[in-house]
Amino acid sequence: MARTKEFDPDAALQSALELFWRRGYEATSMSDLVEHLGIGRASLYATFGSKHALYLKAMDRYAETREPALLAELSQPGPALPAVRAVVRRFAAEAASPQARLSGCFVTNTAAELAPHDPAAARRVELSWEHIETPLHSALVRARAQGELPEDRDPRALARMLLVLMQGLRVVGKASNDPARVRDAAEQALALLD
Repeated sequence: MARTKEFDPDAALQSALELFWRRGYEATSMSDLVEHLGIGRASLYATFGSKHALYLKAMDRYAETREPALLAELSQPGPALPAVRAVVRRFAAEAASPQARLSGCFVTNTAAELAPHDPAAARRVELSWEHIETPLHSALVRARAQGELPEDRDPRALARMLLVLMQGLRVVGKASNDPARVRDAAEQALALLD
């Protein structure tokens, strides 16, 4: 007779995400996960597989909770540039927050730590970036069609520039004590949309 799980796998996944986000992949051992989640090692392996599989599931969870809001924000009817500006400014504010100094962005952290040598993590990072770039591109195409953006501006190139800027804001925000550095960079990039 199979035993019933004595823990909530969904809550355990969320808790693992928070630990990985705070400490990173390499600095989080299976012993750390067992202690933090309060789950036996065998149960952890039986439910999630390896530490790596758990990390990838945590990345998927992070994407599920973060990316739909961005799409909704950028696809509102009406003028598109105010929404683009609001998204970039929100990223800058988040990057300059005290919380960002503690943990940064889970995807950006993964890009720096694992993506260069972990194809599965790299695919998830790339997918996350596509989920930022694509709605930015769509909003900028709409902005150009509505006359908000000059005709000579390339919406795809601008979306890519904003994606790179936003990821850079997250890196600098995590390492810098000067929130003006992040805000000033965001405002200078937004000036390119005029």
